[in-house]
Amino acid sequence: MYSHRSTYLFFITIREQDPVWLSELHQLSYFSSSIIMFRNISLSFILFISVQVAHTQVKSDTGLFQQIMKADSLLFDAGFNNCDIQALSGVVSDSITFYHDQSGITQGKNAFMETTRKNICGISYRPLRKLLPEYTEVYALKRNGKVYAAIQKGIHEFYARERAGDTYLTSTALFTHLWLKQDEDFVLQTVLSYDHFSPGDKTKEVPVSKNEPLQELIKKHGVPTLGLALIKDGELKSVQVAGEIYKGEQAPVDAVFNVASLTKPIITLTTLRLVENGSWSLDQPLADYYTDPDVKNDPSSELLTTRHILTHQSGFQNWRWENEDNELKFIFKPGTDTGYSGEGFEYLKHALEAKFDQPLEKLVDSLVFKPLGMHNSSLVWNESIDDEKFARWHKAGGTDTYPTEKHATASAADNLLTTIYDYGLFTSYIMRKIAEGDSLYSQMAKQANNSQEAVAMTLGWEMLPGLKDDQFALLHTGGDIGVNTLVMMLPETGEGIVIFTNSDSGNQLYFDLIEQHLSLGKEINGTAE
Repeated sequence: MYSHRSTYLFFITIREQDPVWLSELHQLSYFSSSIIMFRNISLSFILFISVQVAHTQVKSDTGLFQQIMKADSLLFDAGFNNCDIQALSGVVSDSITFYHDQSGITQGKNAFMETTRKNICGISYRPLRKLLPEYTEVYALKRNGKVYAAIQKGIHEFYARERAGDTYLTSTALFTHLWLKQDEDFVLQTVLSYDHFSPGDKTKEVPVSKNEPLQELIKKHGVPTLGLALIKDGELKSVQVAGEIYKGEQAPVDAVFNVASLTKPIITLTTLRLVENGSWSLDQPLADYYTDPDVKNDPSSELLTTRHILTHQSGFQNWRWENEDNELKFIFKPGTDTGYSGEGFEYLKHALEAKFDQPLEKLVDSLVFKPLGMHNSSLVWNESIDDEKFARWHKAGGTDTYPTEKHATASAADNLLTTIYDYGLFTSYIMRKIAEGDSLYSQMAKQANNSQEAVAMTLGWEMLPGLKDDQFALLHTGGDIGVNTLVMMLPETGEGIVIFTNSDSGNQLYFDLIEQHLSLGKEINGTAE
């Protein structure tokens, strides 16, 4: 498959006007009997009580809710995240019992504190816990009309922060806490920690929204499969997958998509990671490592740099086969004009491989996929790709299919195989790096080509400037036969959206989804009309 010109200006040409309202995130069921079998009598009592007091859920603006959140903060923000053993000790009951679905049962305060010292505070990296507040619920337990305890349940994420400063998601879990009131404070009496899953667990994902409205949307546009990831405040908040990956086969949440040119942002990040560690330069001529035989006699080959390629100012056409003789040519001097080019990224691939004596897929795996937890992503079709989960390519209308190509050679411009969850992780990482204001990564949010150009390009991304309050959007699209994909970010608000489809008509979905899920979506769509 070959990538075609991929810009917002391409997909805006087709639009239908009826928006479809997409559902809010549904609350997960925390007490499914399929998760854990509880045999302890006191534990069963807690579960019984938690169900019976459902009508006593405490609103977030009440004093009890705030008290429990304060206790939660002492437990995790101070105790877990910062190893403040004294703060942790003050919020834990002497007779605490901790039930964990992977490490078993810990009973008593002494054992709990020792486990924390050894397994949390005594390891080479710093574990971090993040509560997902939108899923947090608190229930009051009363005796004679007075609160004597509270149940807190919800979802939290766990991250690892390496000494070098990199932070990445390690697992997500459900929890239920029983807090007993002592005087005017609360202490943790019982913990249920369950349904842990890692970013690479193919049976679990972040909270998955109900997708009935998505079914209506894809039916309306004749798109067999839609993958949707939403980022809020720079964090991946939900993933949704709807439809059938092929006739009669329901799309799983970890359906594998070929995302065409959304490969390029992955290569951009790979390159920037190398620049960050000092082993690569954006402005060193690539001729120091590689020169394509077709342009070896062209002086422009001595000028070409990584920066030119990542900002689409290489001077190459999109693909060499667009020339009658199928040879690579400079159509303008590098850095003097803008022209979208897959060949530029392939050129960069050869230079990287020559410099580091490694195939591109290994560089990407070690620098991007593994650190970000993108365990279901690959540049080549190998044994890790489940053929039964691949979203087959479909023609417009969603009935007829194209043959599946299982490429064994990595491309820097095309054919990334990934899941909507993995690419959501990647997108949220990019947004966090931009927000940090680092001098390198902030270049992804600054126009790099001439401001008079019709399409504004940054380091690796297309930019839509001039939005409300001087905001801007960053985006990239992908288009091949049977494939239409999009990633769009609003760095100022921390919002992002990733859309995967497996149809020639997949780009018809973009406008509805952008307007529904981005605060500036209506304005963005208006600029495209």
